[in-house]
Amino acid sequence: MRLKVKEAVIVEGKYDKIKLSSLIDGVIIETNGFQIFKDPEQMAMIRRLAETRGILVLTDSDGAGFVIRNYLSSSIPAEQIKHAYVPDMFGKEKRKEKPSKEGKLGVEGVPAQVILEALQRAGATCGQEPVACPKRMITKTDLFEAGLSGGENSTQKRRALLKRLKLPEHLAPNALVKVLNSLMGYEEFYKLVQEL
Repeated sequence: MRLKVKEAVIVEGKYDKIKLSSLIDGVIIETNGFQIFKDPEQMAMIRRLAETRGILVLTDSDGAGFVIRNYLSSSIPAEQIKHAYVPDMFGKEKRKEKPSKEGKLGVEGVPAQVILEALQRAGATCGQEPVACPKRMITKTDLFEAGLSGGENSTQKRRALLKRLKLPEHLAPNALVKVLNSLMGYEEFYKLVQEL
C-alpha cells in the first residue's frame, strides 16, 4: 500500500526519489545534492511548493544530508516545513561498490518500513487530498496538446512556460505535470498557455 502525502517531499538524489516513488503518492523533488545551493530557480520552486502545500525534508542521515536540510530550513518559513529523519544505519547500498564516507545508508538503502515510519513521525499529512487539488487535473496529454511536449518547438515553448512560472528550465514533462497540478488548476494552466 502506498501512502498519499500532501506535502512535497524533498530528497537529495534520483535513487532516493526512485525509492520514495515506490512508497508514496505525491510530489517528490530532488535537490541533486549540493546543486540546490547554485540553483535559484529550483529554490524558488521549492518555496512555492512550501507556500501551497508545505514541504517535508527527507535527506540522508550523514553530514551532507544535514547541510542540505539546514540550508532548506534557513530558506523556508518554519510553519511550511517538516523534517523526517531516518536513523543512522550502517552498510552500503546494493548499487555501490563501497560504503559512503561515513559508512551510513542513505535514504535509498534504508528499509521501506523505516522510511514510512519516519514520514509519519514527522507529521506528514497522509491520506488527504492536496489542499489545492483542482477538480480537473492537468495531464501529460494537456502538455502535448498545448505544444509543450512531443512536438516541434515544444522544448522552447516549455522553457518559456517554465521561465514565466519561475521554475527550473530542466524540469522534465513528467515532473512538470505534478508541479503544475500542485500550483494551479486546469483553467489557469489553459489561460497561461494561451498567453505564451
